[in-house]
Amino acid sequence: MRSVALIFFLLSSPILFAQKVALVLSGGGAKGIAHVGVLKALEENEIPIDFVVGTSMGGIVGAAYAAGFSPQQIEAMVLSEEFLRWVTGQPEKGYNFHYYSHEPSPDFLRLNLSLDSAGVFQFNPSIANDASLNYALTEIFGRVSSVSKNNFDSLFVPLRVVAADVFSQNQVILSSGTLSEALRATQTVPFFYTPIRVDGKYLFDGGVYNNFPVDVAQREFEPDVIIGSNVSSKVYSEYPYNEDEKLISRSLLYMLLDKSDPSSIPESGVYIQSNLEPYTSFDFAYAKAMIDSGYVQTLRQINEINQKIEKRQPEEQVQKLRKTFHARSVPVQAASITFKNFNAQQRKYIRRIFNLHGDQARPLGMPELKEGYFKLIAEPYFSNVFPTIQFNPEQNDYTLLLTRRPQKNFQVDFGGVMASRNISNMYLGLNYYYFKSTLTHVYLGFQTGSFYKSLVANTRIDLPYLGRFYLQPEAVFNEWDYVEGTDLLQKTTPTVARRFDRRLMMQAGWPLGKSIKATVVFGGFTNKDQYSNTKLFNSLDTLDVLNLSGYKTGFKLTVNDLNRKQYASLGKAYTLSAYYFHVHEKYTPGTTSLNQLASSKDHQWFRVRATAEHYFSRGSFRPGYYADVVFSNQPFFQNYFGTIMNTPAFFPIQDSRTLILENFRSTNYLALGARNIIVIHPRTLDIRVEGYLFKPLEYILQGQNQEAYTNTTLTTLFFAGSAGVVYHSPIGPISLSANYYDDAETRFGVLFHVGFLLFNRHTLED
Repeated sequence: MRSVALIFFLLSSPILFAQKVALVLSGGGAKGIAHVGVLKALEENEIPIDFVVGTSMGGIVGAAYAAGFSPQQIEAMVLSEEFLRWVTGQPEKGYNFHYYSHEPSPDFLRLNLSLDSAGVFQFNPSIANDASLNYALTEIFGRVSSVSKNNFDSLFVPLRVVAADVFSQNQVILSSGTLSEALRATQTVPFFYTPIRVDGKYLFDGGVYNNFPVDVAQREFEPDVIIGSNVSSKVYSEYPYNEDEKLISRSLLYMLLDKSDPSSIPESGVYIQSNLEPYTSFDFAYAKAMIDSGYVQTLRQINEINQKIEKRQPEEQVQKLRKTFHARSVPVQAASITFKNFNAQQRKYIRRIFNLHGDQARPLGMPELKEGYFKLIAEPYFSNVFPTIQFNPEQNDYTLLLTRRPQKNFQVDFGGVMASRNISNMYLGLNYYYFKSTLTHVYLGFQTGSFYKSLVANTRIDLPYLGRFYLQPEAVFNEWDYVEGTDLLQKTTPTVARRFDRRLMMQAGWPLGKSIKATVVFGGFTNKDQYSNTKLFNSLDTLDVLNLSGYKTGFKLTVNDLNRKQYASLGKAYTLSAYYFHVHEKYTPGTTSLNQLASSKDHQWFRVRATAEHYFSRGSFRPGYYADVVFSNQPFFQNYFGTIMNTPAFFPIQDSRTLILENFRSTNYLALGARNIIVIHPRTLDIRVEGYLFKPLEYILQGQNQEAYTNTTLTTLFFAGSAGVVYHSPIGPISLSANYYDDAETRFGVLFHVGFLLFNRHTLED
């Protein structure tokens, strides 16, 4: 009788060993990182998790837990610098292959179009670069497939991932297949990330139709208790009249994500809503604070959780089970690379990037796979290539599958700058790619404004031979009108000068390791400078004309992993160049010239130049330096002003290229400066304080007859400085700065500009 009573007690007791707990994690962009804090608090308090269901970022955090990663490991991952690089589209540190980098242009908007064989354009609306994120997901979760055999029920914790089929307007429950593909699908916010195919369908963010998939957990697992962690701020059943002003900026996100309903959690469950009001769905830089919010909120509700879940699972036991789970996995080594939607010639090109020649087949370890992939996507054209590390149960090995998604072979760039000086301009760039046995990139770039006009046409042909190299023929036309570059806020004496720079060049480049690019240049140019030798110039005067024509040849070594093309705050950039110039000078004097004799001469000279820019991260304070050194035997031209305009110049501040700063030009000089950045708001708002010293080894002066001569006094030293604030907006930097130069004509100035203040280099600058 006592045995029967004991059996009855065990069957009726709430302490049921069969009690099953499902954890449901909502979507919410960056705010989904708070789920990590929820996991930490649950595991520390020995709360078991038997099933996980997630959408969007909730799917990624939940999948990491289901794949056998501890909450501490997941926290370390989302707090890492690599994680920020994944979500912002930057390559991981050490995988920034500089070989494919191009000269920076002032574009801030790129439209990706697909141009098919019939000449029809199709618009590709994605605005984010997902290449780094795609590889990170397949790298992190690829090995787990060897244990689960692509069955999500066989993971460390059974998992369901919610995605959306926008064509049939249905949610899609993913329970098997390649885990990294499922996670990439549930993260595909429409118009933000390019979708991928899973089981033949293009899938999008699961939050479109079910952002808080409690019903999926109930239907798929039939748990006894559901813990639901919701981070979505879209919890309004009625119009939020008192808050609509501050919510309108997030309207697109609200439109795309389904409403998270707290009432969907049954009475037997627990609803957790972390306090994330200060953060947006894009605030990945505040990951630590959001994790803490999730952790603290869960601890506040731990008594409620303990009352509803009486089963316990000690942390030590969970860690042992994790260790056993991971011990069953097979280390990643790809026996082969396979392709989808590439033809034979394209496959051959890509295989060479991975150092595979012909039909050569050899195992590739994870370091080789990663290096090859990032080498490939360093060229933006290949950012549409989707990687998947697939486990082959029959062979007990892996395959790297590279899938070609809808092609972005035609790109239109828009940009420019508006400034408080008359140096504003507009930019248009046209890019066309053709990929067969080689990759051909045709580029046309236009800039137009009162101060500066430019036309650039080039074609870069990348060849996967001899390790890789490219050939790039180029035609450039530049025009500067310094009379037009006046200050709109204060009265200044304009520099009367116009410059015309025309060149035809051929470049050949190849990589030296991961970070160094070597370039060899040969080409001809024909330039014209028109200028006044005095500041007093009237409409009856004529300008001097200095024609310089000839050729240049030389080489350049460059390293660049700066985080921005203007106003950088992280990374480094180094250049070392050596050039030979052969120039014919033809001079025609104007009415401001004391020498009224025309002249014609030939000149030859060598120039060696080295620059260095480097920033060091100290949290919110990021000190840096900039150095520039030039050594040359460049001769003087017919008079002082013609010489000074064509002499190597130091350009330390953002507007230096728009001014002819006579004290910052010399055929031989040393320059060094400090660039200190204080980060007010991560990735958006900086304060910059900069100071530079310029030491001309040959200080060029003007003689009584307007000739140029040098003064080699050791004490000659010039200072330049700048202090300002920069907001990094979606349309480029918005900057307000006060600038100072040791220059008689341009000493103090205040500059405000919106957009990238970038111009092409003059032929004689390199």
